[in-house]
Amino acid sequence: MSARLETSIGEIRLKNPVIAAAAEHLIEEDGILSAIRAGAGAVVVKSTNESEAAKDQLRRAEYVALDENWRPVTWGPAASRSATVFSRSGLTPLSFDAWLEQNRRAEQVARDHDCLLVPSLILADLDRAVGMARSVADAGFRVLEFNIGTPYASQAAKGAVSTELSPERVASIVRTIRKAVALPLWIKVTGQSERVPELAEAAFQSGADSVVMAGRLLGFLPDLTTRKPVLGTSCGIGGYWNLPLTCHWLASTRQRLGAARPLIGINGAASGHDVARMMLAGASAVGLASAVMMRGFQVVEQAVGDLCAYCAEAGLSAEDLVGIAADQRKSFADMPVLDDHWKNFIPTMSATKEPKS
Repeated sequence: MSARLETSIGEIRLKNPVIAAAAEHLIEEDGILSAIRAGAGAVVVKSTNESEAAKDQLRRAEYVALDENWRPVTWGPAASRSATVFSRSGLTPLSFDAWLEQNRRAEQVARDHDCLLVPSLILADLDRAVGMARSVADAGFRVLEFNIGTPYASQAAKGAVSTELSPERVASIVRTIRKAVALPLWIKVTGQSERVPELAEAAFQSGADSVVMAGRLLGFLPDLTTRKPVLGTSCGIGGYWNLPLTCHWLASTRQRLGAARPLIGINGAASGHDVARMMLAGASAVGLASAVMMRGFQVVEQAVGDLCAYCAEAGLSAEDLVGIAADQRKSFADMPVLDDHWKNFIPTMSATKEPKS
């Protein structure tokens, strides 16, 4: 299994491309260790920064799983794969020093399981972020994720988190962090933009080793019974339906930047087959977060097993998958003429009945 599933993100080797991505289930040490032991190739711990407002968000956080009719469903292992997660989230409640020490302990376990532990910082104040990044590097971690693409910045307290939408701003931020640290740097960008490939390009040109795309979206949902906002405000939203959007950004970014720039897919994957889909679209590895948080760490183990089975059936390694579909993507103008094919996809026309007199 290990040889078939090995993948690389720049100079970083992973035993498999299934990443347990950051969310609340990776705040406590037991959760981090559970993800490691479930067989993830990498585990990205819940992000931190210096902002007390960002920590306060966690104390106000709320979560709901919704079905296709936007009705709440039971949270837990029995939840459908099609459930959408709608939430207000927050950062780890730990102090930076406590967070760093917890990650040091988890790093030892991760190495024993051939798993990459990834500390994640989220931008609030850039100068403070630089200091934290240096502390992560000095502690001997092998990679750093820097998240500048949260969905919440417009709704959070000022300065708590960031949703960076300007390539120029992304370039400046990444250059600053790159000057501070030499370890591999993964930059997580937003999906709330029509310029995701440009954001990725700016990050790579300024020193990123990989770009994680794309962060969850911000949504607003009225409740038909109460006629109030579900969970009281605009919230982060993610679900299986977002997979084609993420695959589009992966394929578009690969087309713009070429195959040599390693991308990490996030948002919409809930299974090993979804991991394969994102890899075919251009990802070198894929993060699972909401599905694991909602249905448990067995989602990670199952995803690794299903991906292995898929690769075996296809006669391909995981790395062989990367970009196959993206590199065959055509423009609308390149598609064959099908004349009146569209008529097969409209409702049957019925004779108009005369109104009764």
